[in-house]
Amino acid sequence: MNTRPKPSVVIFAKDIDAMARFYRETAQMTEVHGDRDHIVLDEEGFQLVVHGIPKRIAATIEITRPPLVREDTPIKVCLPVSSIEQARTKAAELGGRIGPKAKEWTARGFRACDGHDPEGNVFQVRESAA
Repeated sequence: MNTRPKPSVVIFAKDIDAMARFYRETAQMTEVHGDRDHIVLDEEGFQLVVHGIPKRIAATIEITRPPLVREDTPIKVCLPVSSIEQARTKAAELGGRIGPKAKEWTARGFRACDGHDPEGNVFQVRESAA
């Protein structure tokens, strides 16, 4: 039995409820923990932690609609989905975006497409190419 903690990524968010809903529904993840400061989403062997930015700092951050996409970060979260097309639709409903079908590519047994969440963080979705 493996007793090591699951690998995880933390995304700091101004609105943790909206961001957790976005990832939970877009990437079909399960919420396994939540409190006023953070929400933990789970997907077989991996957890995404949506952590609230302290209120005094969050008050200084403006999230535009649509959000300013932050492409200059050195990290991009890649999440498995059953269907890129379904994820694209759900992302748009929840304030984010996944690029159009023309921007998809195939590599190492999966199809992929980049997008951004409601606060402008770039992420990628991947579906099986089989």
